[in-house]
Amino acid sequence: MRIIIIGSVAAGTSVAAKARRNNIENEIVIYEKDKDISYSSCGLPYYIGENYISRENITPRDKKWFKKRFNIDIFVEHEVIEIDYNNKEVTVKNLNTNKIIIDKFDKLVFSTGSKTKILNIKGIEKVKQFYLKNVNDADKIKKYIEDNNVKKALIIGSGFIGLELLDNLAKKNIKTTIIEIKNHLMPYLDKDVSIYIEKYLDSKNINYILNDSIKEFLSDKKAITKNNKNLEFDMVIFATGIIPNVELAKRIGIELGKHNGILVNDYTETNLKNVYAVGDCCEHKFRLTGDYIYRPLGSTANKMGRIAGENITGIKREFKGILGTGIFKIFDLAIGYTGITEREARKLGYDIEIIHNIKEDKSKYLKESKEIIIKAIADKKTQKLLGVQIIGEAGVDKRLDVFATLITYRVSVGDFFNLDLAYAPPFATTKDPVLYTGMILDNAINRGRKIITPNVLIENRDKYKVIDVRSKKDFDKGHIEGAYHTPLADLESKLNEFNKDDNIVVHCNKGVTGNAAQNLLINHGFKNVYNLSGGYKNYKIQKEYLYK
Repeated sequence: MRIIIIGSVAAGTSVAAKARRNNIENEIVIYEKDKDISYSSCGLPYYIGENYISRENITPRDKKWFKKRFNIDIFVEHEVIEIDYNNKEVTVKNLNTNKIIIDKFDKLVFSTGSKTKILNIKGIEKVKQFYLKNVNDADKIKKYIEDNNVKKALIIGSGFIGLELLDNLAKKNIKTTIIEIKNHLMPYLDKDVSIYIEKYLDSKNINYILNDSIKEFLSDKKAITKNNKNLEFDMVIFATGIIPNVELAKRIGIELGKHNGILVNDYTETNLKNVYAVGDCCEHKFRLTGDYIYRPLGSTANKMGRIAGENITGIKREFKGILGTGIFKIFDLAIGYTGITEREARKLGYDIEIIHNIKEDKSKYLKESKEIIIKAIADKKTQKLLGVQIIGEAGVDKRLDVFATLITYRVSVGDFFNLDLAYAPPFATTKDPVLYTGMILDNAINRGRKIITPNVLIENRDKYKVIDVRSKKDFDKGHIEGAYHTPLADLESKLNEFNKDDNIVVHCNKGVTGNAAQNLLINHGFKNVYNLSGGYKNYKIQKEYLYK
């Protein structure tokens, strides 16, 4: 059997390697129009920013390595330009010599990846345009920075690449402005989580512009935005996102989905017999809903490639889908997410519980202890977690992986507390933030300990009586307008001052003492008592950034 694979980054080489491990007789050929293969796309921003990372670190394997290790033939700078599906032939162009090759296949794999979104901006021809899609792009950016003594950069777009580049350009002492057309950074996140990134960048004096876009490039060093902000820069990097690279697939009748990516079944097969597709050219089955989303990630590409290699060689292996789990870092701040956001959950019609959990990543008395902010969304009907977003300077990845596992295996929020997680003061708290998240959700959904988010309270302030149960010192530093100050220790003696039928919101700094106050009021017959999600700490930043 002759297997031809189009594309050789994460997914394509994974297909080939697994197919070879399963069968030493098959002929395996990869055609790649780029010069580099099997490289780490996710590592490219760090290759730009860190002097100790070499090109060889990013591209550890070449075609000779694959030939020697797996007896796989990889032809770089060879572009598949036509496919004759009926005759099982591909037409390939050698990009160095322009020679045309006709090759036969029994099985064909699309691993054509993605391509960058190109913006149509007035005057764009005046600037040297940089994108970050492959190693060659990274080389160009590095060289331009070195040759032109770049001091100021403009990044258009605040997704993964945009924010990671922001971090890595700072390592080169380049003052960078990032501009985002939407109303918050990292548009996939909910805005009430993204504002923690804004606050962090404010603390670093990083310039970011929201709700705006480039109206015109006035020269190779100047631009004006639609909101009439004048920008000056030495270079522009477009981090405007990617789209599936599917032109070849479309021409032979492969079915595409609503995101214009290739649709595959659970075995990575397209609608055409003996034709498979993997990686960033595909749409991806979302585990929670069974619908298809487009969430291109190297981890998904590798996984799909391995599964396709199994299926091509006769071992039935199911690709069960993804949760869209992702994580990235800006300076010392880690941002992670898995599952669906609040706005997606509402759009899908779920009746949801939303909580914000602010806890230390390890025992608070240790000097290296850092706060992490967890936003969790759960389905009230099934009591299952739908999505989580986490921000913090330590311990984010650990908790994110646990939450992704809990969502994958559909564990009820009330069962989180039964997890036997690792504990020692340098690693966690006795009740880990994961356990606390489950406790808060379980209390809210099953025990009548209602949670109210800051935005709901702010937008309906006249409907709620707020009781601040913090110390006088904390209250005097700042408090919710119109709040009654009654420290928890004094609350029971003052219950006759409040009406048991009122809508009451209690709060402390982060939520724990607020929960104690809520229990006290409920146990004394108060009917509508809410604990403020994330306490005053969360309220303060939401009020400051969401309601500027």
